[in-house]
Amino acid sequence: MDIAEREARGGQAEQLVRTLVERDVGMVATTFVDNAGITRVKSVPVRRLPQLAAWGVGASTSFDYFRFDDWLAAPPGGTAPVGDLRVVPDLRRVIPLAAQPGWAWTPGDRYRQDGEPHERCSRLLLQRLVDAAAADGLEIKAAIEIEWVVSAGDGDDFVSAAVGAAYGMSRLIGVSDYLREVIGALIAEGIKVEQFHPEYAAGQLELSVAAESPIDAADTSVLVRSTIRAVGRRYNFRTSFSPKVEAEGVGNGGHVHLSVWRAGENLMAGGDGPCGLAPVGEAFAAGILDHLPALLAIGAPSVVSYLRLVPSHWAGVYACWGLENREAALRMITGSAGSGDWAANLEVKCLDLTANPYLLFAGLLAAGLDGVAVDARLPEPVDVDPAALLPEELDRRGIRRLPTSLRESTDALAADSVLLAAMGWALIDSVLAVRESEIALFVDASAEQVVRALRWAH
Repeated sequence: MDIAEREARGGQAEQLVRTLVERDVGMVATTFVDNAGITRVKSVPVRRLPQLAAWGVGASTSFDYFRFDDWLAAPPGGTAPVGDLRVVPDLRRVIPLAAQPGWAWTPGDRYRQDGEPHERCSRLLLQRLVDAAAADGLEIKAAIEIEWVVSAGDGDDFVSAAVGAAYGMSRLIGVSDYLREVIGALIAEGIKVEQFHPEYAAGQLELSVAAESPIDAADTSVLVRSTIRAVGRRYNFRTSFSPKVEAEGVGNGGHVHLSVWRAGENLMAGGDGPCGLAPVGEAFAAGILDHLPALLAIGAPSVVSYLRLVPSHWAGVYACWGLENREAALRMITGSAGSGDWAANLEVKCLDLTANPYLLFAGLLAAGLDGVAVDARLPEPVDVDPAALLPEELDRRGIRRLPTSLRESTDALAADSVLLAAMGWALIDSVLAVRESEIALFVDASAEQVVRALRWAH
């Protein structure tokens, strides 16, 4: 980032300041997400936005090693407190926050002091992978489903604040004012909310947003969750996106939807491949399927994630794919008759919201683009719950269970040469350090202890 670019960014921010002041914004928060999936923040008065845009704000390199509970899983040698980065806002997305009056939000990228990209910045990594796809004429569209629970009061125990039947109108009625405010705030912030419904677990709710570029989809995921949490505070609700809020029952997922496009054509439809997939769409899906064990270390990145990943809970714990099969890790969605050209997409179900969304999309794109590069092909689709098949039938079909622990998935990530090459060892090393620290923390913990420790962390 040279001086001319800094001056241009400062001038652009000056224009934004006038608009923000007219909307009574006094502070601007810029965020990044660490390797534990926690959104970290730096803030400046609105009049300082041009300075922030041109020069960034300081942040320690140590954030790459923060655990969910703020423990520093620092590498040996005592260098953790040494070094500084600059968090630089993305001025394309400076948004006044409807649920936090007087504040605006913007996602940030992390650069070194010399102006070069930080090698462990997951958002900049994702941008590079999006650009690589575009260089091959491919556009990726993506979205993350948001599932959460609301708890009454301030206590650490979970007390459902949304009472009523799963998917039931009775649950919606009980929290209808809260939900109207949540969705109204999101719409005011420019989020395209597509649908909402009460979910299966106690106190659980879900909303879906429109597909965007992977960068925008990751930004939206951060903004949506922050907005939900802020509105909940007004109702004295505690909000949790954890994959397990109670040791028993169903947990919160963070399903990802992906489609691949070329020259305005959806390559997940209209082809001669299985379920109408075009060759590139099939290869992209096959690449993700091939790398799923390693991707879980990124997309199901916590010890608590594996309490959710159990068979016959719609969590997609088997490495297989199928048409509208909610027990397959990859669920192919073709849409209603006549809508496939724009609606067809691939849902990845074995993921949750403890993931850093930028890192998650980077992993998915790296895997999918590798599939395209090697012209990968999908195996036969699975049209039943894999848990209903006998072991010998699973073996015959080549259906394997995905990792059942964080240890298994981190081992797979460390051995995955494609993801290592795409992300770089510096980033992977910090990811593995954080994962190893969490594994050590919970080595002797019960499921209930793990759930309680992470219940309100995300």
